[in-house]
Amino acid sequence: MVDLVGQYQDIKEEVQEAFSEILESAAFINGPRVKAFQQALEEYLGVAHVIPCANGTDALQIAMMGLGLKPGDEVITADFTFAATVEVIGLLGLTPVLVDVRPDTFNIDPEAVEKAITPKTKAIVPIHLFGQCAEMEAILEIAEKHNLYVIEDNAQAIGANYKFADGSLKKAGTLGHVGATSFFPSKNLGAYGDGGAIFTDDAELAHTLRGIVNHGMYERYYHDVIGVNSRLDSLQAAVLQAKLPLLDGYCEKRRNAARAYNRALADHPEITTPVTMRGCAGICDTCDCHVFHQYTLKIANGKRDGLAAHLAEQGIPHGIYYPVPLHRQKAYADPRYNEADFPVTNSLSEEVISLPMHTELDQEQLDFICKTILQYLG
Repeated sequence: MVDLVGQYQDIKEEVQEAFSEILESAAFINGPRVKAFQQALEEYLGVAHVIPCANGTDALQIAMMGLGLKPGDEVITADFTFAATVEVIGLLGLTPVLVDVRPDTFNIDPEAVEKAITPKTKAIVPIHLFGQCAEMEAILEIAEKHNLYVIEDNAQAIGANYKFADGSLKKAGTLGHVGATSFFPSKNLGAYGDGGAIFTDDAELAHTLRGIVNHGMYERYYHDVIGVNSRLDSLQAAVLQAKLPLLDGYCEKRRNAARAYNRALADHPEITTPVTMRGCAGICDTCDCHVFHQYTLKIANGKRDGLAAHLAEQGIPHGIYYPVPLHRQKAYADPRYNEADFPVTNSLSEEVISLPMHTELDQEQLDFICKTILQYLG
């Protein structure tokens, strides 16, 4: 699904040199490399404050802690996503409120969000799933109307642009009150271990977050806020610093692979290829709103699982994200949820399949994957 070995060859010399420098200096935690990466990422995103941390799940939890959310507060998020988003809501004693997603982009449905708001609602967590932003303009308007926080889960869409109705652009993760991302190795901007970061333009919030990630300390042994131990180490920062200047190129290579998939598969009646909010189906040469962390098809007529087995037989990796909706997971089951409220999520869990998507895909591999799919479906 991802070729990190091939990608490493382009940055091998720079990474090895950086690792040697860090090992010689022993500046493993909060060293110069972390600060340098933080500043470079702030510049790339056009955001005032980046707070590095240990992983993307921590980033979400710390963002919610920094906003002062209290046990019992309701947080609205999407049913169709990885469990980390709702996991941290539960860990903090908050009340998760799951809503359905859009059938085209798979992102949270703003209409479902507005219907779910109650007097206890304090925040909305849109997930920029598979590499493109949720409908943030509508979500931001809802949040302003109801005085709610917007916490972006940007684990899958770093580098994507969001275009507002007036034509202005902002980077994914910088549109809400605070954004959180993951640097897990398979991400578009991935470390060689765990890592994460939080983004905000709010200086007061950023100050709070910096204390939380470091045991609540601003001065050693003086704990001003309740915190956690969640810091990005220097080795991972060095890898990310080497990759960041290449991120836009990585994203374009992924878009090129997506265009090749689309050209080969879009006309089959049992295949629905990815679409973007701009309506360009991810094919146009100027599209920069989708960075294709995953390339995800919908397979009709109950043929998804058979196709998955066929791909496995042919040695072609694939992923099914996500086979069980969150509202059906044992850990998050709740009598408040009604199956009738999740028609899209329930359908997607039976239809979606993701194909190999990374920067090292070549035309021969793409042709083989597409040919295998079309041969099976007929």
